[in-house]
Amino acid sequence: MNIPSDPASPPMTSDMQTDYIVGQDNVQGRLGPIGFDIHNRVFIVSALASVVFIVLTLLFPERAGSLFQSIVGFSTGTLDWYFMIVVDFFILFCLALVVLPYGSVRLGGPDARPEHSYLSWFAMLFTAGIGIGLLFFSVLEPVYHANVSLPLGIPSPFGADGALNPEAIPEATALGLAGTFLHWGIHGWAVYVVMALALAIFSYNKGLPFSIRSAFFPILGDRVWGWWGHAIDILAVFSTLFGLATALGLGAQQANAGMNFVFGIEISTTFQVIVILLVTAVALVSVWRGLEGGVKKLSEINMILAVFFFFFVLFAGPTLVGLNGFWSGLSTYVTEFVPLSAPFGRDDDAYRQAWSVFYWAWWVSWAPFVGMFIARVSRGRTVREFVICVLVIPSLFIFIWMGVFGGIALDQLYADPGTSLVKDYVIDNYSPELSLFGMLNELPLTGLMSTLGITLALIFFVTSSDSGSLVIDTITAGGKIDAPRPQRMFWATVEGLIAIVLLLGGGLSALQAGVTATAIPFSIVMLLMCYTIIKALNGELRQLRRKPT
Repeated sequence: MNIPSDPASPPMTSDMQTDYIVGQDNVQGRLGPIGFDIHNRVFIVSALASVVFIVLTLLFPERAGSLFQSIVGFSTGTLDWYFMIVVDFFILFCLALVVLPYGSVRLGGPDARPEHSYLSWFAMLFTAGIGIGLLFFSVLEPVYHANVSLPLGIPSPFGADGALNPEAIPEATALGLAGTFLHWGIHGWAVYVVMALALAIFSYNKGLPFSIRSAFFPILGDRVWGWWGHAIDILAVFSTLFGLATALGLGAQQANAGMNFVFGIEISTTFQVIVILLVTAVALVSVWRGLEGGVKKLSEINMILAVFFFFFVLFAGPTLVGLNGFWSGLSTYVTEFVPLSAPFGRDDDAYRQAWSVFYWAWWVSWAPFVGMFIARVSRGRTVREFVICVLVIPSLFIFIWMGVFGGIALDQLYADPGTSLVKDYVIDNYSPELSLFGMLNELPLTGLMSTLGITLALIFFVTSSDSGSLVIDTITAGGKIDAPRPQRMFWATVEGLIAIVLLLGGGLSALQAGVTATAIPFSIVMLLMCYTIIKALNGELRQLRRKPT
């Protein structure tokens, strides 16, 4: 993911006036050769709390693991209805923006025009919200949902005696793919729309600093530059840190699994920690080189390799099966959209609680990170155009990828379940990090393509760390985008260390706990954002009506 370096300049007039200047509360200075330019409260509290969390988790890993499991159990078992209602509400909110007069408001004011062509904009939207999950879950989820977690209580193609029932395969395949699409489709992108729209409206149209706290100016007024705003920004920092740490932890697990599959290297937490340390070191070099020389170049390389990887799988595998996976998954996703989104009256807890709720929390935790990027590249678009494109375009790209990978993997499984590595890794001996390599095992050039898959996972790892450190640094530098490079390096290091301590403190359950713990309070912040967005848009409509024709 690449982040443009300069947010657009604010409009000359606004119905929200403040004397606040970006960076006015910052502390500048040097520690030897290292310069710093930090928000004296947001940076210090965020940094100290991160260090305390890392130290305590390393000192008490067993207690930390128990705590993480309790958080996951509470979030998914007790608050499952809350997360599902919140994300459903975000979709309804987005649809309301499209059909109501608010859709005609232009981000940046009536005279603003898009800075990027549709093709460039669509490409950047696609790269914005994807990461290691595109590799980690593209085989795992369709296979697991079609045979184990079973959305909407569908019957498994494998009976109690393990025998395969061919008649159950079509429905299981379609709903397994649709259940995957649910987690990667418009529900998650609606979360991003809310965050990105709030940042864009209050920065481009209202002339406020490019900061999450700015969205709360209609509620708090100038108090938003005080401790209320500090708390919002600190919460955004931790939400981003734990969302990224989850992606980094999954990336390390998959890279380790791929190296085991290709080179026989043992799968172990120790090796995964080594992977995180090495990749974080590469990320530090990339961060030091800056946006153009580091993050952007890696993102471009990543996209080229990802496109090549996708087309290899499509054409080396059964092409029509892969395309049919996309179509059957999409059509079932559309027809079963409401039942899959319902928070109540369901008997598929294994799917809804263990999967959907975790995803909704993960999307919320990534919202500051991805929302800031989307806002920066979307100046000049109307609200209606913005909402429709951000919801639909990236979702379709992801559906095509996961439909092809998942469809081919399911076809391999059902064609010969006795020897299928996909069945072994996903159903019989649950090893989610190996699922992609199980599918590649049935295609030509297995070793070469598996190595490419490892490379993609590692580059996704680096670009996520790079981009995340840039975003967190912007927040903790009082909204400045040109803070000294050592600060970005500090946050890249913290991201890697948090991913490590979460792995040591309980593996996947700890990663999930970090996400859900921060997503609970931050989801409340985002619900309030919906109110402030409407307040801001009402002001824009009033100005448009007063403007002479």
